[in-house]
Amino acid sequence: MKMKIFNNQIKIIILVASSFMLIIYLCALKKNKKKIKKEIYSLVNQFDGDVSVYVKHLKLNFEFGINEERLMPTASLIKIPILIKIFDRIEKNELSLDSVVTYYKDSIDYKWKGEDAISRFKDGEKITVKKLLTHMITLSDNHASLWLQKIAGGGIAINNWLSINNFKKTRVNSRTKGRENDKKKYGWGETTAKEMSDLLIKIREGKILTKPYSEKIYRHLTRIYWDEEALSQIPPNFQVASKQGAISQSRSEVLLVNAPKGDYAFCVITNNQKDTSWDYNNEGFVLIRNISKLLWKYFGDK
Repeated sequence: MKMKIFNNQIKIIILVASSFMLIIYLCALKKNKKKIKKEIYSLVNQFDGDVSVYVKHLKLNFEFGINEERLMPTASLIKIPILIKIFDRIEKNELSLDSVVTYYKDSIDYKWKGEDAISRFKDGEKITVKKLLTHMITLSDNHASLWLQKIAGGGIAINNWLSINNFKKTRVNSRTKGRENDKKKYGWGETTAKEMSDLLIKIREGKILTKPYSEKIYRHLTRIYWDEEALSQIPPNFQVASKQGAISQSRSEVLLVNAPKGDYAFCVITNNQKDTSWDYNNEGFVLIRNISKLLWKYFGDK
């Protein structure tokens, strides 16, 4: 009996201590809001080009943006809407993760090979949709992505889904009838830092499709090969869902971090960069790393 009373007392002490620590953290965060904004503004103001930033902590009353509604190039961030539309078809029983598709070079019609594994396929080679999705998200394979865009129903089908689900500014431009002028300006796709973050948040909350399929989408986004920038500033023992994008004058990354103090999402997109290099010290890559490091300091680091 005494042991039971003692255990209950310990539980109460732990609960009180936890509540006290949470109050301390919330007070500290309130004080730090101005610091976070000031430091992000400082980083952005030093950048030679256009920048769009959006940050949201899912549990705390913190939301912040700089040009967060400005249209920007997606580069490979557009692969998230493609991923969603594929799972939308799977949910409707129009497709399966185990569906086997056959490669034909002429049907993809994409000349640039780069490091894409799918570009090495020979006509007649087969692959499952599930593995093709892994090539698109984990390795950011463009051949796989264009193939999946076609399987999803094309840019028009993906854009219709985005429109119906109240994503007003995120659109596929490439190989999409009526969006030729947008393609000239923004490339493969266009979006805003806020909408791209909102996509990840809805996926995390199980609201992008039904919960089981939202979870499958989320799992794909936690298996990323390209981890040198924003991901490099977050300890590897914490899960992160993310996608990266890069073209010569634009670098971008969107993340949702499962941090010890609660989940937070952020997106950084640059455009019209003066620095078009592809080395580690590219100004866009440096900006993304610095913002990620800053946010982890306030939202993640104990």
